[in-house]
Amino acid sequence: MYQNFLKRIIDFSVALFALLILSPLFIVVMIGLYFANDGKPFFFQRRPGKNEKLFSIIKFKTMNDKKDAQGKLLSDAERLTPIGAFVRKTSLDELPQLINVLIGDMSLIGPRPLLPQYLLLYNDNQKRRHNVRPGITGWAQVNGRNAISWTKKFELDVWYVDHISFATDLKVFFTTFKKVFKSEGISQEGQATAEAFNGNN
Repeated sequence: MYQNFLKRIIDFSVALFALLILSPLFIVVMIGLYFANDGKPFFFQRRPGKNEKLFSIIKFKTMNDKKDAQGKLLSDAERLTPIGAFVRKTSLDELPQLINVLIGDMSLIGPRPLLPQYLLLYNDNQKRRHNVRPGITGWAQVNGRNAISWTKKFELDVWYVDHISFATDLKVFFTTFKKVFKSEGISQEGQATAEAFNGNN
């Protein structure tokens, strides 16, 4: 009953309340990123959701679009703006995903939505992470986030799919605040962003 009915009601109610309460912060961050990113405060990207259905995820844009002399984008570390680094460190870049939760594309708690090109790289067990709505935060995020291997992340995602409950979601919800406060596991050591999944790591 929780997974099929109550979870969605809680998601919608909490997301709506959070957006209303955090709207001043939302506006301040949006204005700051508007000037830092040449009028582009938001980042939209197609991601696979429940049953691998694609949707557009909404995040605050933490990197600019600067390119080198050959017209290629600079590295992630070079494009990460000062305000973008702060927004990412505090996980405020995830805030607009509350809109995705309201729409129904995402849940507050669930496996993180990854890139569409990864779909062909998953094994049969890893694909099960798409049996539920993806989340703003999840079991893998409170157990290592980007500092653990892809294999371990997927193991944790599938564990969550098999153990969804109100108690588990509550634990993830409160543990997320602890992780954000300590800025734990934001990226892998020596990298500005997480390493891409290639099917082997």
